[in-house]
Amino acid sequence: MSIFKSYFTFVKPYWKLVVVTLIIGMIKFGIPLTLPILMKYVVDDLILSPLPADVKVEKLMYVMLGAFGLFVVIRAPIEYLRQYFAQLITSRILYDLRNRLYEHIQKLSLRFYQNKKTGEIISRMINDAEQTKSIVETGMMNIWLDMFTLTIAMTIMFQMDVELTLVSIAVFPLYAFAVKKLYKKLKSRSKSRSQALANIQSYLYERVNGMPVIKSFTLEEVEKENFEKKNRNFLERAIALTKWNALTNAIINTLTDIAPLLVLSYGGYQVIHGQISLGAFIAFFAYLDRLYGPLRRLVNSSTELTQASASLERVVELMNEPYDIMDSPQAKAISAVHGKIDFDAVCFRYETSTNWVLNQLNLSIQPGETIAFVGMSGGGKSSLISLIPRFYDIQQGSIRIDDTDIKDITIKSLRSQIGMVLQDNILFSGSVRENILFGNPHAEEEQLVEAAQAANAHEFVSNLPNGYDTEIGERGVKLSGGQKQRIAIARVFLKNPRILVLDEATSALDLESEHLIQESLDRLAKDRTTLIVAHRLSTITHADQIVLIEHGEIIEKGTHEELMRKEGGYARLFNVQNLNAEPAGQMI
Repeated sequence: MSIFKSYFTFVKPYWKLVVVTLIIGMIKFGIPLTLPILMKYVVDDLILSPLPADVKVEKLMYVMLGAFGLFVVIRAPIEYLRQYFAQLITSRILYDLRNRLYEHIQKLSLRFYQNKKTGEIISRMINDAEQTKSIVETGMMNIWLDMFTLTIAMTIMFQMDVELTLVSIAVFPLYAFAVKKLYKKLKSRSKSRSQALANIQSYLYERVNGMPVIKSFTLEEVEKENFEKKNRNFLERAIALTKWNALTNAIINTLTDIAPLLVLSYGGYQVIHGQISLGAFIAFFAYLDRLYGPLRRLVNSSTELTQASASLERVVELMNEPYDIMDSPQAKAISAVHGKIDFDAVCFRYETSTNWVLNQLNLSIQPGETIAFVGMSGGGKSSLISLIPRFYDIQQGSIRIDDTDIKDITIKSLRSQIGMVLQDNILFSGSVRENILFGNPHAEEEQLVEAAQAANAHEFVSNLPNGYDTEIGERGVKLSGGQKQRIAIARVFLKNPRILVLDEATSALDLESEHLIQESLDRLAKDRTTLIVAHRLSTITHADQIVLIEHGEIIEKGTHEELMRKEGGYARLFNVQNLNAEPAGQMI
Protein backbone atom coordinates (compact mmCIF):
# COMPACT_ATOMS: atom_id res chain seq x y z
CA MET A 1 0.00 0.00 0.00
CA SER A 2 1.40 3.39 -0.94
CA ILE A 3 1.91 6.01 1.74
CA PHE A 4 -0.91 8.13 0.29
CA LYS A 5 -3.35 5.20 0.30
CA SER A 6 -2.51 4.69 3.97
CA TYR A 7 -3.26 8.33 4.66
CA PHE A 8 -6.47 8.43 2.65
CA THR A 9 -8.00 5.86 4.99
CA PHE A 10 -8.15 8.75 7.49
CA VAL A 11 -9.61 11.11 4.87
CA LYS A 12 -12.38 8.73 3.75
CA PRO A 13 -14.78 9.37 6.68
CA TYR A 14 -14.83 13.07 5.77
CA TRP A 15 -15.11 12.81 1.98
CA LYS A 16 -18.58 14.44 1.92
CA LEU A 17 -17.27 17.40 3.87
CA VAL A 18 -14.27 17.58 1.51
CA VAL A 19 -16.66 17.76 -1.49
CA VAL A 20 -18.75 20.49 0.20
CA THR A 21 -15.58 22.45 0.94
CA LEU A 22 -14.45 22.12 -2.68
CA ILE A 23 -17.82 23.41 -3.97
CA ILE A 24 -17.68 26.35 -1.55
CA GLY A 25 -14.09 26.95 -2.65
CA MET A 26 -15.08 26.99 -6.32
CA ILE A 27 -17.61 29.74 -5.55
CA LYS A 28 -15.02 31.61 -3.50
CA PHE A 29 -12.37 31.44 -6.23
CA GLY A 30 -14.92 32.01 -9.00
CA ILE A 31 -16.13 35.37 -7.65
CA PRO A 32 -12.81 37.25 -8.28
CA LEU A 33 -12.85 36.01 -11.91
CA THR A 34 -15.73 38.42 -12.56
CA LEU A 35 -13.62 41.47 -11.69
CA PRO A 36 -11.71 41.73 -15.02
CA ILE A 37 -15.03 41.47 -16.94
CA LEU A 38 -16.36 44.26 -14.74
CA MET A 39 -13.26 46.34 -15.53
CA LYS A 40 -13.72 45.80 -19.27
CA TYR A 41 -17.38 46.88 -19.06
CA VAL A 42 -16.58 50.04 -17.05
CA VAL A 43 -13.78 51.09 -19.44
CA ASP A 44 -15.30 50.17 -22.84
CA ASP A 45 -19.05 50.48 -22.20
CA LEU A 46 -19.05 53.38 -19.78
CA ILE A 47 -15.88 55.52 -19.68
CA LEU A 48 -15.10 55.37 -23.43
CA SER A 49 -18.73 55.22 -24.60
CA PRO A 50 -20.57 58.25 -26.14
CA LEU A 51 -23.36 58.02 -23.50
CA PRO A 52 -24.28 61.16 -21.50
CA ALA A 53 -22.37 61.57 -18.22
CA ASP A 54 -25.47 61.20 -16.01
CA VAL A 55 -26.38 57.90 -17.73
CA LYS A 56 -22.82 56.66 -17.29
CA VAL A 57 -22.93 57.53 -13.58
CA GLU A 58 -26.31 55.85 -13.12
CA LYS A 59 -25.15 52.64 -14.81
CA LEU A 60 -21.86 52.75 -12.85
CA MET A 61 -23.80 52.98 -9.57
CA TYR A 62 -25.96 49.97 -10.44
CA VAL A 63 -22.93 47.93 -11.51
CA MET A 64 -20.95 48.83 -8.39
CA LEU A 65 -23.88 48.05 -6.09
CA GLY A 66 -24.05 44.60 -7.64
CA ALA A 67 -20.26 44.24 -7.32
CA PHE A 68 -20.31 45.23 -3.64
CA GLY A 69 -23.11 42.76 -3.01
CA LEU A 70 -21.11 39.99 -4.70
CA PHE A 71 -17.71 40.76 -3.17
CA VAL A 72 -18.82 41.82 0.31
CA VAL A 73 -22.20 40.29 1.16
CA ILE A 74 -21.77 36.93 -0.61
CA ARG A 75 -18.01 36.37 -0.64
CA ALA A 76 -17.41 37.07 3.09
CA PRO A 77 -19.49 34.14 4.46
CA ILE A 78 -18.26 31.93 1.62
CA GLU A 79 -14.64 32.71 2.60
CA TYR A 80 -15.42 32.01 6.26
CA LEU A 81 -17.06 28.65 5.51
CA ARG A 82 -14.22 27.52 3.23
CA GLN A 83 -11.55 28.34 5.81
CA TYR A 84 -13.56 26.82 8.66
CA PHE A 85 -14.37 23.56 6.87
CA ALA A 86 -10.81 23.18 5.55
CA GLN A 87 -9.33 23.59 9.04
CA LEU A 88 -12.04 21.41 10.57
CA ILE A 89 -11.27 18.52 8.20
CA THR A 90 -7.50 18.69 8.71
CA SER A 91 -7.87 18.97 12.50
CA ARG A 92 -10.20 15.95 12.64
CA ILE A 93 -7.88 13.91 10.42
CA LEU A 94 -4.87 14.75 12.61
CA TYR A 95 -6.96 13.83 15.66
CA ASP A 96 -7.81 10.43 14.14
CA LEU A 97 -4.24 9.90 12.94
CA ARG A 98 -2.66 10.55 16.32
CA ASN A 99 -5.27 8.36 18.04
CA ARG A 100 -4.47 5.52 15.63
CA LEU A 101 -0.72 6.02 16.12
CA TYR A 102 -1.10 5.94 19.92
CA GLU A 103 -3.23 2.82 19.72
CA HIS A 104 -0.61 1.30 17.43
CA ILE A 105 2.44 2.04 19.58
CA GLN A 106 0.71 0.50 22.60
CA LYS A 107 0.57 -2.80 20.69
CA LEU A 108 4.25 -2.77 19.79
CA SER A 109 6.49 -5.07 21.79
CA LEU A 110 9.10 -3.97 24.31
CA ARG A 111 11.74 -5.00 21.77
CA PHE A 112 10.63 -2.08 19.59
CA TYR A 113 11.07 0.40 22.44
CA GLN A 114 14.49 -1.00 23.27
CA ASN A 115 15.62 -0.27 19.72
CA LYS A 116 13.95 3.16 19.27
CA LYS A 117 14.54 6.46 20.99
CA THR A 118 11.54 7.88 22.81
CA GLY A 119 12.06 11.35 21.33
CA GLU A 120 12.10 9.86 17.83
CA ILE A 121 8.68 8.27 18.37
CA ILE A 122 7.26 11.49 19.84
CA SER A 123 8.64 13.52 16.94
CA ARG A 124 6.89 11.30 14.40
CA MET A 125 3.60 11.47 16.28
CA ILE A 126 3.66 15.25 16.81
CA ASN A 127 5.88 17.09 14.30
CA ASP A 128 5.63 14.77 11.32
CA ALA A 129 1.92 14.12 11.81
CA GLU A 130 1.33 17.89 11.91
CA GLN A 131 3.19 18.34 8.62
CA THR A 132 0.89 15.85 6.87
CA LYS A 133 -2.08 18.23 7.09
CA SER A 134 -0.85 19.86 3.85
CA ILE A 135 -1.80 16.66 2.02
CA VAL A 136 -5.49 17.36 2.64
CA GLU A 137 -5.58 21.14 2.85
CA THR A 138 -3.22 21.71 -0.06
CA GLY A 139 -3.25 18.46 -2.01
CA MET A 140 -6.95 17.69 -1.91
CA MET A 141 -8.39 21.20 -1.80
CA ASN A 142 -6.16 24.10 -2.78
CA ILE A 143 -4.59 22.36 -5.78
CA TRP A 144 -7.98 21.49 -7.27
CA LEU A 145 -9.31 24.97 -6.60
CA ASP A 146 -6.25 26.53 -8.22
CA MET A 147 -6.65 24.18 -11.18
CA PHE A 148 -10.30 25.24 -11.42
CA THR A 149 -9.32 28.94 -11.34
CA LEU A 150 -6.56 28.34 -13.89
CA THR A 151 -8.93 26.52 -16.26
CA ILE A 152 -11.69 29.17 -16.07
CA ALA A 153 -9.19 32.03 -16.48
CA MET A 154 -7.56 30.40 -19.54
CA THR A 155 -10.97 29.67 -21.10
CA ILE A 156 -12.03 33.32 -20.78
CA MET A 157 -8.64 34.53 -22.04
CA PHE A 158 -8.77 32.30 -25.12
CA GLN A 159 -12.24 33.66 -25.91
CA MET A 160 -10.95 37.22 -25.59
CA ASP A 161 -7.78 36.81 -27.68
CA VAL A 162 -6.12 33.56 -28.74
CA GLU A 163 -2.76 35.05 -29.78
CA LEU A 164 -2.35 37.09 -26.60
CA THR A 165 -3.24 34.04 -24.51
CA LEU A 166 -0.59 31.96 -26.26
CA VAL A 167 1.95 34.68 -25.52
CA SER A 168 0.92 34.76 -21.84
CA ILE A 169 1.39 30.99 -21.39
CA ALA A 170 4.64 30.79 -23.36
CA VAL A 171 6.64 30.30 -20.14
CA PHE A 172 4.57 27.28 -18.99
CA PRO A 173 7.08 24.72 -20.34
CA LEU A 174 9.82 26.46 -18.36
CA TYR A 175 7.71 26.00 -15.21
CA ALA A 176 7.43 22.29 -15.85
CA PHE A 177 11.17 21.96 -16.49
CA ALA A 178 12.03 23.94 -13.33
CA VAL A 179 9.69 21.90 -11.12
CA LYS A 180 11.06 18.62 -12.45
CA LYS A 181 14.67 19.62 -11.78
CA LEU A 182 14.28 21.54 -8.55
CA TYR A 183 12.04 19.20 -6.56
CA LYS A 184 14.22 16.12 -6.85
CA LYS A 185 16.33 17.07 -3.83
CA LEU A 186 13.59 18.82 -1.89
CA LYS A 187 12.03 15.65 -0.46
CA SER A 188 15.31 14.13 0.75
CA ARG A 189 16.40 17.43 2.32
CA SER A 190 13.04 17.83 4.02
CA LYS A 191 13.22 14.29 5.41
CA SER A 192 16.78 14.91 6.56
CA ARG A 193 15.65 18.03 8.44
CA SER A 194 12.83 16.10 10.13
CA GLN A 195 15.29 13.42 11.25
CA ALA A 196 17.65 16.05 12.67
CA LEU A 197 14.75 17.59 14.62
CA ALA A 198 13.80 14.15 15.95
CA ASN A 199 17.41 13.65 17.10
CA ILE A 200 17.25 16.89 19.08
CA GLN A 201 13.97 15.83 20.71
CA SER A 202 15.39 12.41 21.62
CA TYR A 203 18.48 14.02 23.12
CA LEU A 204 16.42 16.55 25.11
CA TYR A 205 14.06 13.87 26.42
CA GLU A 206 16.96 11.78 27.77
CA ARG A 207 18.85 14.75 29.22
CA VAL A 208 15.83 16.31 30.92
CA ASN A 209 15.08 12.95 32.59
CA GLY A 210 18.75 12.57 33.48
CA MET A 211 19.31 16.11 34.77
CA PRO A 212 20.26 14.93 38.31
CA VAL A 213 23.09 12.87 36.80
CA ILE A 214 24.33 15.81 34.72
CA LYS A 215 24.34 18.06 37.77
CA SER A 216 25.95 15.49 40.08
CA PHE A 217 28.84 14.98 37.67
CA THR A 218 29.03 18.75 36.86
CA LEU A 219 28.66 17.99 33.15
CA GLU A 220 26.77 21.15 32.28
CA GLU A 221 29.51 22.49 29.98
CA VAL A 222 30.06 19.12 28.31
CA GLU A 223 26.33 18.68 27.74
CA LYS A 224 26.07 22.23 26.44
CA GLU A 225 28.68 21.39 23.80
CA ASN A 226 26.96 18.10 22.95
CA PHE A 227 23.62 19.81 22.51
CA GLU A 228 25.26 22.51 20.40
CA LYS A 229 26.49 19.79 18.02
CA LYS A 230 22.99 18.32 17.71
CA ASN A 231 21.50 21.77 17.28
CA ARG A 232 24.11 22.74 14.67
CA ASN A 233 23.37 19.57 12.71
CA PHE A 234 19.70 20.57 12.64
CA LEU A 235 20.65 24.15 11.68
CA GLU A 236 22.79 22.95 8.77
CA ARG A 237 20.03 20.72 7.43
CA ALA A 238 17.41 23.42 7.92
CA ILE A 239 19.61 25.93 6.05
CA ALA A 240 20.19 23.42 3.24
CA LEU A 241 16.42 23.03 2.88
CA THR A 242 15.94 26.81 3.10
CA LYS A 243 18.53 27.40 0.37
CA TRP A 244 16.78 24.98 -1.94
CA ASN A 245 13.41 26.56 -1.23
CA ALA A 246 14.85 30.02 -1.83
CA LEU A 247 16.42 28.94 -5.14
CA THR A 248 13.12 27.37 -6.21
CA ASN A 249 11.13 30.50 -5.35
CA ALA A 250 13.65 32.78 -7.06
CA ILE A 251 13.47 30.83 -10.33
CA ILE A 252 9.68 30.44 -10.22
CA ASN A 253 9.10 34.12 -9.42
CA THR A 254 11.44 35.18 -12.22
CA LEU A 255 9.53 33.04 -14.69
CA THR A 256 6.27 34.51 -13.37
CA ASP A 257 7.50 38.06 -13.96
CA ILE A 258 8.40 37.32 -17.59
CA ALA A 259 4.77 36.68 -18.59
CA PRO A 260 3.39 40.17 -17.73
CA LEU A 261 6.26 41.78 -19.67
CA LEU A 262 5.45 39.68 -22.73
CA VAL A 263 1.71 40.49 -22.48
CA LEU A 264 2.38 44.18 -21.89
CA SER A 265 4.60 44.28 -24.99
CA TYR A 266 2.34 42.37 -27.38
CA GLY A 267 -0.95 43.67 -25.88
CA GLY A 268 0.25 47.28 -26.09
CA TYR A 269 1.14 46.68 -29.74
CA GLN A 270 -2.39 45.33 -30.40
CA VAL A 271 -4.09 48.32 -28.69
CA ILE A 272 -1.95 50.78 -30.66
CA HIS A 273 -3.02 49.12 -33.92
CA GLY A 274 -6.67 48.90 -32.88
CA GLN A 275 -6.72 45.11 -32.82
CA ILE A 276 -8.25 45.02 -29.29
CA SER A 277 -9.97 47.66 -27.18
CA LEU A 278 -8.33 49.32 -24.19
CA GLY A 279 -10.91 47.76 -21.85
CA ALA A 280 -10.21 44.30 -23.26
CA PHE A 281 -6.47 44.83 -22.81
CA ILE A 282 -6.97 45.94 -19.17
CA ALA A 283 -9.26 42.99 -18.51
CA PHE A 284 -6.78 40.60 -20.14
CA PHE A 285 -3.94 41.96 -18.02
CA ALA A 286 -6.11 41.51 -14.91
CA TYR A 287 -6.77 37.88 -15.91
CA LEU A 288 -3.03 37.38 -16.14
CA ASP A 289 -2.84 37.74 -12.37
CA ARG A 290 -5.72 35.23 -12.06
CA LEU A 291 -3.68 32.90 -14.25
CA TYR A 292 -0.24 33.17 -12.65
CA GLY A 293 -1.50 33.58 -9.06
CA PRO A 294 -2.92 30.03 -9.03
CA LEU A 295 0.08 28.79 -11.02
CA ARG A 296 2.48 30.20 -8.43
CA ARG A 297 0.39 28.67 -5.66
CA LEU A 298 0.50 25.33 -7.48
CA VAL A 299 4.28 25.48 -7.50
CA ASN A 300 4.33 26.44 -3.81
CA SER A 301 1.89 23.62 -3.19
CA SER A 302 4.38 21.24 -4.77
CA THR A 303 6.93 22.43 -2.20
CA GLU A 304 4.50 21.89 0.66
CA LEU A 305 3.41 18.48 -0.63
CA THR A 306 7.02 17.38 -1.13
CA GLN A 307 7.82 18.24 2.49
CA ALA A 308 4.53 16.77 3.68
CA SER A 309 5.15 13.51 1.82
CA ALA A 310 8.59 13.26 3.47
CA SER A 311 6.92 13.62 6.88
CA LEU A 312 4.17 11.20 5.84
CA GLU A 313 6.80 8.59 5.00
CA ARG A 314 8.11 8.80 8.56
CA VAL A 315 4.58 8.57 9.98
CA VAL A 316 3.69 5.57 7.80
CA GLU A 317 6.97 3.86 8.73
CA LEU A 318 5.86 4.04 12.35
CA MET A 319 2.29 3.03 11.47
CA ASN A 320 3.52 -0.01 9.53
CA GLU A 321 5.87 -1.18 12.29
CA PRO A 322 4.92 -4.86 12.65
CA TYR A 323 3.61 -6.36 15.86
CA ASP A 324 5.91 -8.95 17.42
CA ILE A 325 3.30 -10.06 19.93
CA MET A 326 -0.19 -10.79 18.58
CA ASP A 327 -3.22 -12.88 19.45
CA SER A 328 -3.35 -16.12 17.51
CA PRO A 329 -6.55 -16.83 15.52
CA GLN A 330 -7.58 -19.49 18.06
CA ALA A 331 -6.79 -17.39 21.14
CA LYS A 332 -9.56 -17.20 23.72
CA ALA A 333 -10.16 -14.85 26.61
CA ILE A 334 -9.92 -16.15 30.17
CA SER A 335 -11.88 -14.69 33.06
CA ALA A 336 -10.07 -16.41 35.92
CA VAL A 337 -7.09 -18.70 36.52
CA HIS A 338 -5.97 -20.99 39.34
CA GLY A 339 -2.34 -20.00 38.87
CA LYS A 340 -0.62 -23.19 37.72
CA ILE A 341 2.35 -22.31 35.49
CA ASP A 342 4.48 -24.73 33.44
CA PHE A 343 7.66 -24.00 31.48
CA ASP A 344 8.32 -26.81 29.03
CA ALA A 345 11.72 -26.84 27.25
CA VAL A 346 11.62 -23.05 26.95
CA CYS A 347 14.29 -21.46 24.73
CA PHE A 348 14.47 -17.69 24.38
CA ARG A 349 16.77 -15.01 23.03
CA TYR A 350 16.22 -11.33 22.23
CA GLU A 351 17.80 -11.40 18.77
CA THR A 352 18.39 -14.26 16.35
CA SER A 353 22.08 -13.35 16.18
CA THR A 354 22.64 -13.64 19.96
CA ASN A 355 23.06 -16.61 22.29
CA TRP A 356 20.16 -18.19 24.13
CA VAL A 357 19.15 -16.24 27.22
CA LEU A 358 17.11 -19.24 28.40
CA ASN A 359 17.99 -22.70 27.16
CA GLN A 360 15.75 -25.79 27.50
CA LEU A 361 14.25 -24.54 30.75
CA ASN A 362 11.71 -26.78 32.49
CA LEU A 363 9.78 -25.77 35.59
CA SER A 364 6.37 -26.50 37.10
CA ILE A 365 4.69 -24.10 39.54
CA GLN A 366 1.55 -25.12 41.43
CA PRO A 367 -1.35 -22.74 42.22
CA GLY A 368 -0.65 -20.55 45.26
CA GLU A 369 3.05 -21.41 45.41
CA THR A 370 5.75 -18.82 46.00
CA ILE A 371 8.73 -19.36 43.71
CA ALA A 372 11.93 -17.35 44.06
CA PHE A 373 14.45 -17.00 41.25
CA VAL A 374 18.01 -16.26 42.31
CA GLY A 375 21.41 -16.11 40.66
CA MET A 376 24.01 -13.70 39.36
CA SER A 377 22.97 -10.74 37.19
CA GLY A 378 22.51 -11.64 33.54
CA GLY A 379 21.52 -15.22 34.28
CA GLY A 380 18.04 -14.84 32.76
CA LYS A 381 15.80 -14.32 35.83
CA SER A 382 14.11 -11.10 34.68
CA SER A 383 13.87 -12.43 31.12
CA LEU A 384 12.05 -15.49 32.44
CA ILE A 385 9.31 -13.57 34.26
CA SER A 386 8.85 -11.15 31.32
CA LEU A 387 7.80 -14.13 29.20
CA ILE A 388 4.73 -14.93 31.32
CA PRO A 389 2.74 -11.79 30.35
CA ARG A 390 4.16 -12.17 26.81
CA PHE A 391 6.24 -9.02 26.82
CA TYR A 392 8.38 -11.23 24.58
CA ASP A 393 7.62 -14.52 22.83
CA ILE A 394 9.74 -17.62 23.16
CA GLN A 395 11.34 -19.23 20.11
CA GLN A 396 11.04 -22.86 21.28
CA GLY A 397 9.06 -24.81 23.86
CA SER A 398 5.88 -23.67 25.57
CA ILE A 399 4.62 -21.78 28.61
CA ARG A 400 1.25 -22.90 29.98
CA ILE A 401 -1.10 -21.41 32.54
CA ASP A 402 -3.65 -23.90 33.92
CA ASP A 403 -2.51 -26.29 31.15
CA THR A 404 -3.34 -23.77 28.39
CA ASP A 405 -0.53 -22.42 26.21
CA ILE A 406 -0.33 -18.68 26.81
CA LYS A 407 -0.26 -18.15 23.02
CA ASP A 408 -3.80 -19.55 22.98
CA ILE A 409 -4.96 -16.91 25.50
CA THR A 410 -5.77 -13.37 24.38
CA ILE A 411 -3.04 -10.96 25.46
CA LYS A 412 -5.46 -8.61 27.25
CA SER A 413 -7.06 -11.34 29.36
CA LEU A 414 -3.68 -12.96 30.07
CA ARG A 415 -2.15 -9.74 31.39
CA SER A 416 -5.30 -8.95 33.37
CA GLN A 417 -4.47 -11.99 35.55
CA ILE A 418 -0.89 -10.88 36.24
CA GLY A 419 0.26 -8.14 38.61
CA MET A 420 3.83 -6.88 38.56
CA VAL A 421 5.85 -4.94 41.15
CA LEU A 422 9.26 -3.98 39.80
CA GLN A 423 12.38 -2.44 41.29
CA ASP A 424 11.73 0.80 39.38
CA ASN A 425 7.99 1.13 38.93
CA ILE A 426 6.82 3.87 36.60
CA LEU A 427 4.49 6.47 38.03
CA PHE A 428 2.87 9.06 35.80
CA SER A 429 2.42 12.79 36.24
CA GLY A 430 -0.95 13.38 37.84
CA SER A 431 -2.42 12.68 41.25
CA VAL A 432 -1.87 9.79 43.64
CA ARG A 433 -5.47 8.75 42.96
CA GLU A 434 -4.93 8.57 39.19
CA ASN A 435 -1.80 6.43 39.62
CA ILE A 436 -3.46 3.94 41.96
CA LEU A 437 -6.48 3.72 39.64
CA PHE A 438 -4.20 2.28 36.94
CA GLY A 439 -4.89 -0.99 38.74
CA ASN A 440 -8.62 -0.64 38.09
CA PRO A 441 -9.86 2.61 36.48
CA HIS A 442 -13.45 1.80 37.46
CA ALA A 443 -12.80 1.16 41.16
CA GLU A 444 -14.87 2.90 43.83
CA GLU A 445 -13.29 5.27 46.37
CA GLU A 446 -13.66 2.68 49.12
CA GLN A 447 -11.76 0.07 47.07
CA LEU A 448 -9.01 2.58 46.31
CA VAL A 449 -8.52 3.42 50.00
CA GLU A 450 -8.55 -0.29 50.96
CA ALA A 451 -5.82 -0.96 48.37
CA ALA A 452 -3.72 1.93 49.72
CA GLN A 453 -4.17 0.68 53.31
CA ALA A 454 -3.13 -2.84 52.31
CA ALA A 455 -0.01 -1.38 50.66
CA ASN A 456 0.86 0.68 53.77
CA ALA A 457 0.38 3.81 51.67
CA HIS A 458 -2.79 5.33 53.13
CA GLU A 459 -1.07 7.02 56.08
CA PHE A 460 1.56 8.91 54.10
CA VAL A 461 -0.93 9.75 51.31
CA SER A 462 -3.34 11.23 53.86
CA ASN A 463 -0.54 13.51 55.11
CA LEU A 464 0.18 14.89 51.63
CA PRO A 465 -1.06 18.48 50.99
CA ASN A 466 -4.10 17.36 48.99
CA GLY A 467 -4.27 13.73 50.05
CA TYR A 468 -5.12 11.41 47.18
CA ASP A 469 -5.46 14.41 44.85
CA THR A 470 -1.86 15.55 45.39
CA GLU A 471 0.09 15.96 42.16
CA ILE A 472 3.22 13.80 42.29
CA GLY A 473 5.12 15.20 39.29
CA GLU A 474 6.59 13.39 36.29
CA ARG A 475 7.62 9.82 37.19
CA GLY A 476 6.60 10.60 40.80
CA VAL A 477 9.60 12.87 41.44
CA LYS A 478 7.90 14.49 44.47
CA LEU A 479 7.80 11.15 46.32
CA SER A 480 10.50 9.07 47.98
CA GLY A 481 11.50 5.69 46.60
CA GLY A 482 9.55 3.85 49.30
CA GLN A 483 6.45 5.99 48.75
CA LYS A 484 6.52 5.37 44.99
CA GLN A 485 6.89 1.64 45.60
CA ARG A 486 3.90 1.56 47.96
CA ILE A 487 1.72 3.35 45.41
CA ALA A 488 2.84 0.80 42.82
CA ILE A 489 1.87 -2.01 45.21
CA ALA A 490 -1.49 -0.33 45.92
CA ARG A 491 -2.44 -0.38 42.25
CA VAL A 492 -1.60 -4.11 42.09
CA PHE A 493 -3.86 -4.67 45.14
CA LEU A 494 -6.57 -2.79 43.25
CA LYS A 495 -6.01 -4.97 40.18
CA ASN A 496 -6.31 -8.11 42.35
CA PRO A 497 -4.47 -10.50 39.99
CA ARG A 498 -4.17 -14.25 40.49
CA ILE A 499 -0.49 -14.34 39.53
CA LEU A 500 1.98 -11.96 41.16
CA VAL A 501 5.45 -11.10 39.84
CA LEU A 502 7.96 -9.31 42.10
CA ASP A 503 11.17 -8.29 40.36
CA GLU A 504 13.64 -7.10 43.03
CA ALA A 505 10.81 -5.00 44.48
CA THR A 506 12.73 -3.99 47.65
CA SER A 507 16.39 -4.05 46.61
CA ALA A 508 16.79 -0.27 46.19
CA LEU A 509 15.11 0.79 49.45
CA ASP A 510 16.23 1.74 52.94
CA LEU A 511 15.52 -0.66 55.79
CA GLU A 512 12.47 1.21 57.12
CA SER A 513 10.84 1.40 53.69
CA GLU A 514 11.78 -2.21 53.01
CA HIS A 515 10.09 -3.30 56.23
CA LEU A 516 6.83 -1.52 55.34
CA ILE A 517 6.88 -2.77 51.77
CA GLN A 518 7.65 -6.37 52.74
CA GLU A 519 4.65 -6.26 55.06
CA SER A 520 2.41 -5.14 52.20
CA LEU A 521 3.98 -7.67 49.80
CA ASP A 522 3.27 -10.41 52.34
CA ARG A 523 -0.42 -9.47 52.24
CA LEU A 524 -0.37 -9.19 48.46
CA ALA A 525 1.23 -12.61 47.93
CA LYS A 526 -1.28 -14.43 50.14
CA ASP A 527 -3.26 -17.08 48.20
CA ARG A 528 -1.66 -16.03 44.90
CA THR A 529 0.90 -17.75 42.71
CA THR A 530 3.93 -15.55 43.35
CA LEU A 531 7.14 -15.35 41.37
CA ILE A 532 9.98 -13.42 43.00
CA VAL A 533 13.26 -12.27 41.52
CA ALA A 534 15.36 -11.49 44.58
CA HIS A 535 18.79 -10.04 45.22
CA ARG A 536 18.66 -10.25 49.01
CA LEU A 537 18.38 -13.98 49.62
CA SER A 538 17.38 -13.48 53.24
CA THR A 539 13.99 -12.21 52.05
CA ILE A 540 13.01 -15.38 50.16
CA THR A 541 13.93 -18.18 52.58
CA HIS A 542 10.21 -18.90 53.07
CA ALA A 543 9.56 -19.64 49.37
CA ASP A 544 8.02 -22.99 48.41
CA GLN A 545 10.72 -23.35 45.77
CA ILE A 546 13.96 -21.47 45.23
CA VAL A 547 15.32 -21.75 41.69
CA LEU A 548 18.97 -20.95 40.97
CA ILE A 549 19.41 -19.85 37.34
CA GLU A 550 22.80 -19.43 35.67
CA HIS A 551 23.44 -18.82 31.98
CA GLY A 552 19.79 -19.45 31.19
CA GLU A 553 19.61 -22.87 32.82
CA ILE A 554 18.23 -24.14 36.10
CA ILE A 555 21.20 -25.27 38.20
CA GLU A 556 19.39 -26.01 41.47
CA LYS A 557 15.88 -25.91 42.87
CA GLY A 558 14.28 -26.74 46.19
CA THR A 559 13.40 -25.19 49.53
CA HIS A 560 15.87 -23.03 51.41
CA GLU A 561 16.69 -25.86 53.81
CA GLU A 562 17.14 -28.41 51.00
CA LEU A 563 19.47 -26.15 49.04
CA MET A 564 21.53 -25.25 52.10
CA ARG A 565 22.02 -28.95 52.84
CA LYS A 566 23.28 -29.47 49.26
CA GLU A 567 26.00 -26.88 49.86
CA GLY A 568 25.90 -25.96 46.17
CA GLY A 569 25.64 -22.66 44.30
CA TYR A 570 22.71 -21.30 46.32
CA ALA A 571 24.35 -22.08 49.65
CA ARG A 572 27.55 -20.31 48.54
CA LEU A 573 25.57 -17.20 47.50
CA PHE A 574 23.60 -17.18 50.76
CA ASN A 575 26.70 -17.58 52.92
CA VAL A 576 28.58 -14.85 51.02
CA GLN A 577 25.71 -12.42 51.61
CA ASN A 578 25.50 -13.33 55.31
CA LEU A 579 29.22 -12.78 55.94
CA ASN A 580 28.48 -9.07 56.08
CA ALA A 581 24.70 -9.25 56.34
CA GLU A 582 22.22 -6.83 57.68
CA PRO A 583 19.51 -8.25 59.96
CA ALA A 584 17.25 -10.43 57.87
CA GLY A 585 14.20 -8.62 56.59
CA GLN A 586 10.66 -9.71 57.14
CA MET A 587 9.46 -12.51 54.97
CA ILE A 588 7.53 -11.57 51.80
